[in-house]
Amino acid sequence: MSDFRPPASETAFILEHVVGYRDLAELPGFEHADLDTVVELLDEAAEFMSKVVAPTNRVGDTEGARRNADGTVSLPEAFRKAYDAYVDGGWGSLPFPEEFEGGGFPSVVGLALQEMVQSSNMAFALCPLLTQGAIDALLHYGSDEQKATYLPKMVTGEWTGTMHLTEPQAGSDVGALTTKAVPNGDGTYSITGQKIFITWGEHELTDNIVHLVLARTPGAPAGTRGISCFIVPKFLVNEDGSLGERNGTTCLSIEHKLGIHGSPTCVMQHDGATGYLIGEENQGMRIMFVMMNVARLSVGMQGVALAERAYQQALSYAKERRQGLAVGQSGTDSPIIEHPDVRRMLMTQRASIAAIRSMMLLNATQMDIASHHPDAETRQRASEIVGILTPICKSFGTDIGNEVTSSAIQVHGGMGYIEETGVAQHFRDVRIAAIYEGTNGIQAADLVGRKLGVRDGASVMEYIAELREILGDLTAADDDFSTISAELAKQLDALESATTWMLRTGIADPKAVLSGSSPYLRMWGLVLGGWLLARGAIAAAATDDEALAKEKLVLARFYAEQILPQASGLLGAATAGSRDLFAL
Repeated sequence: MSDFRPPASETAFILEHVVGYRDLAELPGFEHADLDTVVELLDEAAEFMSKVVAPTNRVGDTEGARRNADGTVSLPEAFRKAYDAYVDGGWGSLPFPEEFEGGGFPSVVGLALQEMVQSSNMAFALCPLLTQGAIDALLHYGSDEQKATYLPKMVTGEWTGTMHLTEPQAGSDVGALTTKAVPNGDGTYSITGQKIFITWGEHELTDNIVHLVLARTPGAPAGTRGISCFIVPKFLVNEDGSLGERNGTTCLSIEHKLGIHGSPTCVMQHDGATGYLIGEENQGMRIMFVMMNVARLSVGMQGVALAERAYQQALSYAKERRQGLAVGQSGTDSPIIEHPDVRRMLMTQRASIAAIRSMMLLNATQMDIASHHPDAETRQRASEIVGILTPICKSFGTDIGNEVTSSAIQVHGGMGYIEETGVAQHFRDVRIAAIYEGTNGIQAADLVGRKLGVRDGASVMEYIAELREILGDLTAADDDFSTISAELAKQLDALESATTWMLRTGIADPKAVLSGSSPYLRMWGLVLGGWLLARGAIAAAATDDEALAKEKLVLARFYAEQILPQASGLLGAATAGSRDLFAL
């Protein structure tokens, strides 16, 4: 297995030249988070992740998590030291408010750091990732008392958090949950029910775990309208902040999974556990979507993270492994990186990763603008763009993660199928990402069912028009950009045609629109990727760094010529309707 180091310089380039970080850092509250500070921070984080967290990845996979007879859960021994160092370094606290012990940095910086820890060890990284989702929910809907009680220790990582959504009979249909929340008469509730697939639901890394649990109060409306959200801590918290008695929530078992073996995925039982209502009764879905929307972008970044780790390993192997004599070479066997088809796989991996990393950081930047820009109209427009981008990032990012990690195995040949090389782990680990936090099919349905109709379709059509503005810059550039310009224009036309069909068809035949939603979402991902790489190439050409300019041009051109054309090829599938899907 090769050494791994997160590509901090690539992230820094995207922040500066592709997603407009300098402008973001000028918004109120971000004055301390200037680009130079962030670049230095990224370098320090890359050093930490590569030396402290990345070495735990393989041992986490082989040792795994296990439930003990007393209901406790044991983790790989290496995780404790790495987690303590992660907390001591303050890496998880950076994007949260300073009043709760956070660093006050933009969300996009937090997401960039998430990529680093997730690529270093995805199973390990799921613990702070779920905690951050719970933090966001409490920041938006928690009472002042709840925030003061839980957030400082959650932000620092001294306590962790979870989301208890899914139940055995419900799956992705959250509205079918049956967990009960009965008032105790003192402002607290008695929570009873079973939850499944609870990531990091039980462990011994921290003194307390703050569970956020969806449940129904007596007489609540059926379906999603009758769901409330409760804080159910592993240990009750006394008024002075010290820990009290153990709450009535236990881990019944942990799942035996395809991958992420170091992450305990728990079946949790609540037997009259004490819960504290967040917000108002029947407000649970609003709170859940705060957690889910943040988590969906983080999950999309998991696709980037595992793709990057697998790519680095495939690249290293391709340079070392000798087999066959490459065309035009003489002498002994050549490194397989000299063979054109291996080069094609590696270039496809590299260009795809660059595209989806840019997409994730663009989404997070728009989230920061939506929450911090002083102009209300600008905030609203950024919020609309976030709505479009989030399902695309989650779905396309994780699909590409699956494809790149699979391709990395192919570069290894037969050795990639052998566990000892370690590359198969990345493929196994990332496979869940397309499933959880709303399957990718659910993301596609969200895109066509909710996001396209914003302002009767004007929002999405305006965004496509905004993407077209780059064509003028590409046309004005030298001939090296000509195929990028021509192909991007062609694919934007295809995307607009598909979008027009979706908007025209949706009201009359929603089944037809849903039938084409997944290929339509992929069209969006492919076109956004080409657009972002083109932005990077144009920006790099304006610098004095000739090597950088060449690198970004080649990546953008390769993507435009060999990956982007897939978008128009999906137009037929996106607009075919439902007839043949239901014919047999």
